[in-house]
Amino acid sequence: MFIGEYQHNIDAKGRLIIPSKFREDLGEKFIVTKGLDNCLFVYSLEEWANLESKLKTLPLTNKDARAFVRFFFSGATECEVDKQGRILIPANLREHAGLVKDVSVIGVSTRVEIWDRERWNKYNSDDNISADEIAAKMEFLGNK
Repeated sequence: MFIGEYQHNIDAKGRLIIPSKFREDLGEKFIVTKGLDNCLFVYSLEEWANLESKLKTLPLTNKDARAFVRFFFSGATECEVDKQGRILIPANLREHAGLVKDVSVIGVSTRVEIWDRERWNKYNSDDNISADEIAAKMEFLGNK
């Protein structure tokens, strides 16, 4: 399980250090793809296979399902960690997430997310997130 928040920088070549605690669970190779909310999603190969299986069940006849699958898979790339614990994030993924220098790497249960730090701080601010509102919405979701 991935938990926690870490602050790192992307270098001029687009390399980012993956926190050692995350590297242990991600393995030697893993998948980085476009995420929702203008961040990147990072999956272990095992979790990616689980997600792929679920996405394969979406109806090909549904336009929104096709668009979501395209979005998710077209941005995906397999990454390997170098000897310094870094990965190279391709330019198209850095552009999608607005990654230039300061980055937040966060654990979100079955995946890791990579955010532009300023965007993460804004998203994670009290002005944007109310724990009470989220709790109320989660209660509603649980009753379905």
